[in-house]
Amino acid sequence: MSRFGATWLRNGRARFRLWAPGQRAVELELNGGAVFPMAARAGGWFEVEADCAVGDTYFYKLGSGEKIPDPASRAQAEDVSGPSVVVDPGAFVWRQAAWRGRPWHETVLYELHAGSFGGFAGLRAELGRLADLGITAVELMPVADFAGKRNWGYDGVLPYAPDRAYGTPDELRTLIDEAHERGLMMFLDVVYNHFGPEGNYLGLYAPQFFRDDIKTPWGAAIDFRRPEVRRFFIENAIHWVQDYRFDGLRFDAVHAIADETFLDEMAREVRASVGPDRHVHLVLENDDNVADHLRHGFDAQWNDDAHHVLHVLLSGEHDGYYSDYAARPAEQLARCLASGFAYQGDPSPYRKGAPRGTPSDDLAPTSFVWFLQNHDQIGNRPLGDRLASLADPQALRAATAMLLLAPGIPLLFMGEEEATRTPFQFFTDFTGDLATAVREGRRREFAGFKGFDGEDIPDPNAVETFERSRFKPEPEAEEFHRRLLELRRTLIVPRLPGTRSTGATAIGPAAVFAHWRMGDGAVMSIFVNLGQDVCATEMPQGRPIFATGGTVISGTLPGFTTLVFLDPPA
Repeated sequence: MSRFGATWLRNGRARFRLWAPGQRAVELELNGGAVFPMAARAGGWFEVEADCAVGDTYFYKLGSGEKIPDPASRAQAEDVSGPSVVVDPGAFVWRQAAWRGRPWHETVLYELHAGSFGGFAGLRAELGRLADLGITAVELMPVADFAGKRNWGYDGVLPYAPDRAYGTPDELRTLIDEAHERGLMMFLDVVYNHFGPEGNYLGLYAPQFFRDDIKTPWGAAIDFRRPEVRRFFIENAIHWVQDYRFDGLRFDAVHAIADETFLDEMAREVRASVGPDRHVHLVLENDDNVADHLRHGFDAQWNDDAHHVLHVLLSGEHDGYYSDYAARPAEQLARCLASGFAYQGDPSPYRKGAPRGTPSDDLAPTSFVWFLQNHDQIGNRPLGDRLASLADPQALRAATAMLLLAPGIPLLFMGEEEATRTPFQFFTDFTGDLATAVREGRRREFAGFKGFDGEDIPDPNAVETFERSRFKPEPEAEEFHRRLLELRRTLIVPRLPGTRSTGATAIGPAAVFAHWRMGDGAVMSIFVNLGQDVCATEMPQGRPIFATGGTVISGTLPGFTTLVFLDPPA
């Protein structure tokens, strides 16, 4: 039983609990009428049981006079400042109750924004297409309740409640149930490093939730030194994998969580909550390249190094953090293929020579999620333009082949399978002074970029910005990705457990040769040349299972080419 929020007791009553150490008194208001004093408990807790029904609405009335939604609300009747709703998570009848998930090495991730597909109900129509393409796991950008109707999801303020703009809790469960019916895992991106700027009332009644000695790029840092705060987020992670049966969670920007011990504790508790019979996968985003968490309960980490070096090779851009990958990109790509991170304690020029990262050589290739694009790397560009608008099409095909056939876990961003040029732009739905601050802040951020004067930057709050970011799937354009994913499924995935790198080498300014000993003893080799110039190399014995690019002549690797060898191939 959760320590937070409203718990339906199945006897016509619910228990309501709120951690409000900054208040002397709290009351429960049900359905806009009846008011019940909440008993003060030790440690800043307030609690009451009351007669009610599933679907009833409630507020907490603070002693200081404000009415607030439940910070652990399971659903909202209106937006984030409106009343919370009593729900019974056990009432939903799961058709795929026997589903236990899929092993991590079978994962092919497809990251998407639920609102772009019309919410949970609209997204159900895409599940068949994605399964046919060869996707095995759909990853939702955050769905925790945020202010307004449009948002990337990283401005959530009620972490337990799916945003009503996407649908009801049971519509989300139905989406997950139908995904499982098609053999698809469902992943959720969760944000435990900050709250959004509108609808976060924690400071009114629990200022102890935040630290006053450090800040994040998004505001006050959350104080994970406090047991109640740790429990709030640990129980949130368990809530998603138990009440909704998500198969995996991706934890956003954990480098902004000051207490790293929290992460490993959370991983232990999530795994203990589901037991050994379910496959539940935990993935980190960590700009600090800390590898140790991958040895203590986490399956993998997004490999930003691999993305950045591939972006430099494909686009030629080397501003900002891309400057760390401009001098020797082929060598850094080889290091990523061989041992995970490019920066494993090495000095970072972008960080003024400060060391970044820790050794990752001992980790399996499947400890890293690889991608050419994701929501951040597209949407945080001034106009949200995609690689299809930036890179040579042949080079992009070669990079895609490497992404989908190399032993790392691949991730595609919605529309990438069709080389869509539809942008994915930063959008919100704020009003008043906050809308002005977000719009002007976005324009200041890019005012110094070459070719932009600030006024060119789309207004995040304009509905047109959101509409421009919605792409229409074209299944007939997906054949290249479908063919690659079928090769991955049949020839590579069965061999992945136990796979280890046997080395990788730069063989040209934009070319790499990498090889692995697969779990069954087969040797897999990849040659990739993302430049247009031919480079000399010695080809391995055996025959390729895939080739893209120009004609291969013994001893040379054409430009814009990926070759994959598997010995034995079957």
